[in-house]
Amino acid sequence: MACARLAAALSILLLALCARARAADEGEARALLALGAALDPTGRLLPSWAPGRDPCRAFEGVACDARGAVANVSLQGKGLAGTLPPAVAGLRALTGLYLHYNALRGAVPRELAALRGLTDLYLDVNNLSGPIPPELGAMASLQVVQLCYNQLTGSIPTQLGNLTRLTVLALQSNRLTGAIPASLGGLPLLARLDLSFNSLFGSIPVRLAQLPRLVALDVRNNSLTGSVPAELAARLQAGFQYGNNTDLCGAGLPALRPCTPADLIDPDRPQPFSAGIAPQVTAPGGGGHGRAPSTKALTAVVVVAVALLAATAAGLLALSWRRWRMRRVAGGSPPTVAGARCSTEAAAAKASSAHKSASSALASLEYSNAWDPLADARGGGAAAGLGFSSQDALAQSLRISTEEVESATRYFSELNLLGRRGRKAGGLAATYRGTLRDGTPVAVKRLGKTCCRQEEAEFLRGLRLLAELRHDNVVALRGFCCSRARGECFLVYDFVPNGSLSQFLDVDAASTAAAAGGSHRVLEWSTRISIIKGIARGIEYLHSARPSKPALVHQNISADKVLLDYAYRPLISGCGLHKLLVDDLVFSTLKASAAMGYLAPEYTTVGRLSEKSDVYAFGVIVLQVLAGKRKVAVTAQLPGDVGELVDGNLQGSYSAAEAAKLAEIAVACTGEDPDRRPTMAKLLQELATV
Repeated sequence: MACARLAAALSILLLALCARARAADEGEARALLALGAALDPTGRLLPSWAPGRDPCRAFEGVACDARGAVANVSLQGKGLAGTLPPAVAGLRALTGLYLHYNALRGAVPRELAALRGLTDLYLDVNNLSGPIPPELGAMASLQVVQLCYNQLTGSIPTQLGNLTRLTVLALQSNRLTGAIPASLGGLPLLARLDLSFNSLFGSIPVRLAQLPRLVALDVRNNSLTGSVPAELAARLQAGFQYGNNTDLCGAGLPALRPCTPADLIDPDRPQPFSAGIAPQVTAPGGGGHGRAPSTKALTAVVVVAVALLAATAAGLLALSWRRWRMRRVAGGSPPTVAGARCSTEAAAAKASSAHKSASSALASLEYSNAWDPLADARGGGAAAGLGFSSQDALAQSLRISTEEVESATRYFSELNLLGRRGRKAGGLAATYRGTLRDGTPVAVKRLGKTCCRQEEAEFLRGLRLLAELRHDNVVALRGFCCSRARGECFLVYDFVPNGSLSQFLDVDAASTAAAAGGSHRVLEWSTRISIIKGIARGIEYLHSARPSKPALVHQNISADKVLLDYAYRPLISGCGLHKLLVDDLVFSTLKASAAMGYLAPEYTTVGRLSEKSDVYAFGVIVLQVLAGKRKVAVTAQLPGDVGELVDGNLQGSYSAAEAAKLAEIAVACTGEDPDRRPTMAKLLQELATV
């Protein structure tokens, strides 16, 4: 009897738990649908967010945890023009909300405070307005808050000082007023604080100088006054940016005037107004402790105070007018999104870097000897001799900053990692997927700085060459930057969505069809022909000398280096990369190429690569595409039955004549004698008949 009662009780408990889980799932689904409807009122940008579908599998940009609860919503750069609704609070397990680089409007909902597990809040580069909700200060898990480049108003809530896990707070380029809360000086993990391009006033709280992990503080373009805490400037050095605050003063800062007694603020005034400099204040007559002031004295104080207020108001009006005029002359009020930054480079940014980024092609390009090739270009130095001028349209198109790279990859999140190689030449080489602020998907190649050539002119020549490569079958370089503080370099390329050609080799058609509901990973014959022709066009472009570029040998062509877009158009990646990298790293990639069978045999005897070396690698790829396999046999003669070479997954759906022609081309390309291999121009003529 007791066992029966226990079993009944357990059954009831289990049913209750299941009902609660179903209710939670339904609640999350309702919250997501409400969120999607508010973010995308047109219903055109989020078509996958539809009732009756599994959010974890079908909703674009939604990721769930092991329990099936929504953990991340990533919809950056989607062109969303709606609002962020209070319904987002229904996603109780949310840890990351990434809605940056959109056109969202309206207020930041205070209901966000219900998301107690949220660590990353990215709402930057939108059109959000209204105040920053003080309730955000109750979100104890927050680590990154990016609210920059909006139209937020009001003051910075002092409650943000309760976010003890916060590492990055980016509030720049808004319309914030008031003082910098001294409570921000109580954030033990804060590393980056950007408050630039607002209308903040008062002094810089001395408590900020005591933050143990702070490496970057940017307060440029505000109306701050008083003295800069000496320990702040001494500790952060280049990580402290303070320009365009004409009423700031301080010692040891070349852009600031020395402080005078008039700048010393009453130490009894509460933070954030006290800058930490306490002048000695004595009563009239040298003593007088506890003596009440006379009526005449009070009248005099009032008159002086009124006069000071009037003078201050007039000064602020004059200062505002002068700044407005300066911005109009410079071409506009706050900085445009394209040239601005969403977080501050730790310890590497110079106080003048913002000015440089406005006219530089490769912002944040810094070497250990403080070389700035863009400054050389403006001054007629080495970079100018190589064609990098501030007016160069091509160079301007490469302008990018380390901060934008960090933001695009979500600070190099492992979720965005596309691939990683071992440590070579002192640095880790990895490639990340990212999204630029305009919504453009990119691939970011991350290299240890010691992987890059150290000689300035040689490096610039290689960079210029990469910048000039533009062809329908070559992956285009979008930008480049180096960070001395990080000890890393970044190459930013267009993102190619279908991955590498090698992913379409060694495909098991039966297992692919069972897993994915179709054999879309097995390339059709016509697609294979198109891929081979596209690769040939890309290599021929590299080998040709044109007014815009010299002839170039790729040196490392392989199926891994051939990327495919949505239409299966091939794009060759890694072009000219050996011009930027140190010789040891280039040699290590050649060893890997040899292990995969792409390295021409003459390299072992002459130790030099030529255009005919690329032709050899192209022949190997033709064989791979024909066979649908990574491992192929390079022979001097065609087999008796060419069908033996063709991928069995095609099940006979191919042209025997075209297969024979391609096999003939592959044999000609992989011959032992490089002088007898055809040129890529000749191969294009041959392929025109296929």
